[in-house]
Amino acid sequence: MGSNLARPLGQVASLDFAIQMACFVVAAALKTEKFYDISASLTYIVCVLLSLRKATAGAAPRAFINSGLVLLWAGRLGSFLFYRIMKDGSDKRFDKAKHNPRLFLIFWSVQALWIFLTALPVYIVNAKTDCTVSKDMYEKDGGCDPALCWRDYLGWSMWVTGFVIQAVADVQKTRFRMRPENEGRWIDEGIWHYAQHPNYFGEMSMWWGIFLSCSQSLRGYEYASIISPFFVTYLLTQVSGIPMLRAASMKKWGHLPEYAEFVRTTPLLVPLPFLKGGA
Repeated sequence: MGSNLARPLGQVASLDFAIQMACFVVAAALKTEKFYDISASLTYIVCVLLSLRKATAGAAPRAFINSGLVLLWAGRLGSFLFYRIMKDGSDKRFDKAKHNPRLFLIFWSVQALWIFLTALPVYIVNAKTDCTVSKDMYEKDGGCDPALCWRDYLGWSMWVTGFVIQAVADVQKTRFRMRPENEGRWIDEGIWHYAQHPNYFGEMSMWWGIFLSCSQSLRGYEYASIISPFFVTYLLTQVSGIPMLRAASMKKWGHLPEYAEFVRTTPLLVPLPFLKGGA
């Protein structure tokens, strides 16, 4: 990764961690998790805009489009999660952590790392579109960024697919929980009938799509930013996503034969009808 990128990426990382640590101090003092998710969304927005502030108009629209996609995702998901926690009153993930400052700090630190790593390809491409600073630009079509190609269109198609799946899954689950007769039940309707965690599939699809688009502008060590979609995939499937939900679900419904059948016949992530009912 060129040394010319060190300063803009360092600025983004510093701002990211500064905001998250400031939020941690307030959250720890109040012993609340209510603005944990919304603070992440706002931090994404601020960091993306910071990285884009010097983008040159002569660059291909890749940087502006991918930045816009991240802003749209952050705005929608952040507002949804904020609405949900204000409605529910708490988030069970934080029942112990918010009363333990050291453990609580880990949650906020991981979130700061999440914000930096997941949008890293976007931060890099945004920094490289500042043609007055970068010295390793590739002039093409009179600009300082490669022209749009199939990677962009395929990546953006993946992003749109993931965004729609995640948004639909969130709305359907919210409506499901609002019906009194569904209290204490797991959701098995709508898109959730075809996958146990379709919202996570949508999340992963969006970040893989953004990386694919950004990859057209990357060179050399910059390809290490593929850590972005890998990091999202790893956390959601191995750390804080599926494992935590699976443990909670098994505690609630693991003794029920019908829940065991649901788990056995329903794909974990990909909501495709022809996969439903597999062994």
